[in-house]
Amino acid sequence: MIDWWGPRLFEYWGTSEGGTFTLLDSDEWLAHPGSVGRALPGVEVFAVDDDGWRLGPDEVGTLYCRVGEGPSGPRQSGTVARPFHYHGAPEKTDAAYLAPATFTMGDMGRVDDDGYVYLTDRATNMIISGGVNVYPVEVEHVLLDHPAVSDVAVFGVPDDEWGESVKAAVEVHPGVVPSDELAGELIAFARTRLASYKAPKSIDFEERLPRLDTGKILTRQLREPYWRDRDRRI
Repeated sequence: MIDWWGPRLFEYWGTSEGGTFTLLDSDEWLAHPGSVGRALPGVEVFAVDDDGWRLGPDEVGTLYCRVGEGPSGPRQSGTVARPFHYHGAPEKTDAAYLAPATFTMGDMGRVDDDGYVYLTDRATNMIISGGVNVYPVEVEHVLLDHPAVSDVAVFGVPDDEWGESVKAAVEVHPGVVPSDELAGELIAFARTRLASYKAPKSIDFEERLPRLDTGKILTRQLREPYWRDRDRRI
């Protein structure tokens, strides 16, 4: 987009529940490609591990935001301990908070030494294969580099040996014919650029990937039939 429109774009990270957390301009993005910016004044962003311990620079974990507080200063007067609640879902609300005014939206990511935040994926999208975390967005970026691929969604499917295995649903460019040979080529392509456990084990070809009106791919719609069929077998 910067190549197309010039260095006049701003990017931010935020949610409807919690507001806006980070911001950066085009010059900052070019110096820190892939970042969604640094925390806004009055906001602290940090990553924690599965046990809730704060991680160091560039370690990937669940991202939390603390509002009304800097890295070392006390909360500002009037800060609300729980600035949002999920309607009719107290357990979901409880799970979102690590401490007063400190919450997660379920995004995984890291924060570098300079305070720039990088998103990795949604926690709900993460694939756990053989006890190892696989972030679908990393696999998707690799497959999108293949000249046959127009768009792709990566997700986990049941695997009797590994718990989950990596599957990719692929939409090809016009004129490209889906085939078993192409599926094998895409898997081999991914394996040259990713650790073997991250590469897809299987490929589904979709005429059109399901999307919201905003363009966001409905990965859940692609994933659910595999887990539903597994549950029926059980």
